[in-house]
Amino acid sequence: MNSVCDVIKKACLTEKGMALQEEHNQIVVKVDPRANKLEIKEAVEELFNVKVDKVRTANMHGKMKRVGKHMGRRNDWKKAVVSLAEGHKVDFLEDL
Repeated sequence: MNSVCDVIKKACLTEKGMALQEEHNQIVVKVDPRANKLEIKEAVEELFNVKVDKVRTANMHGKMKRVGKHMGRRNDWKKAVVSLAEGHKVDFLEDL
């Protein structure tokens, strides 16, 4: 991957992701499917200026969706759950 923006696509602002952030100091982000754990760790540390302890990844399969009488499928994507070091914090909603 060339840059931080190529690795990290966007933050997952779901109820489960926000609960992980508040209770366990973890953030959930959508990443490029070709990115590995080391690239994700370096990208998060550079983008948010925090120290990362651990990175867990999961390949998510796209849901089947119906449009009229035709069935379609959303794209597959990759999710990363990043554990931050003690004393470091990222708040996605502070600017809203």
